[in-house]
Amino acid sequence: MSIRHLVKARGGAAAVVAVVFAVTLAGCGGEGKQKQPQQSSAPQSKDPGSPAPAPSAEKSSEPAKILATVEGASGMSLVINSMQRDPGGFLTVNGQIKNTGSESFAGTSAWRGIELKGTGESVAGATLVDKVGKKRYYVLRDTEARCLCTTGISSVGPGQVIPFFAQFPAPPVSTSEVEFSLPTFATATVKISG
Repeated sequence: MSIRHLVKARGGAAAVVAVVFAVTLAGCGGEGKQKQPQQSSAPQSKDPGSPAPAPSAEKSSEPAKILATVEGASGMSLVINSMQRDPGGFLTVNGQIKNTGSESFAGTSAWRGIELKGTGESVAGATLVDKVGKKRYYVLRDTEARCLCTTGISSVGPGQVIPFFAQFPAPPVSTSEVEFSLPTFATATVKISG
């Protein structure tokens, strides 16, 4: 047998072996995937007889804590849900602005207070007053003079609820209560937590 015939024979045998190997792997791969049980995304309880824990969506449906509610112009309402000291020496106020009226409220320009670079439509005009320490605190600004607060509120539609936050320098630890003010709203006296 010549070398030419030997190369053809070996090349054909190699091709047959490659095809058989590929078919075998394809058969094993697909079968293994089908037999694996599918995992549920729901949390598993340790005791099979106990009910599964409630989904996290139900937890968020709990009503938020309300520290203060004040009325504003044209059916607007401001709710403060938290006023907490942060470890870095800040005080963060979180809440909601609600339009309980039947018309859109567009008087949000008063909320920005003294406008500095980049504040635009915001709640940068909010202030805190420590009556005991006789000191007023303004919303903090970053190094580019932008407020550390909610921005982009140009109007509030009827029935609309807008969450807001504003960050201030923290009053002394001895101060447990401050007055929160936002233009167009009444002043709220709020206890500080933390």
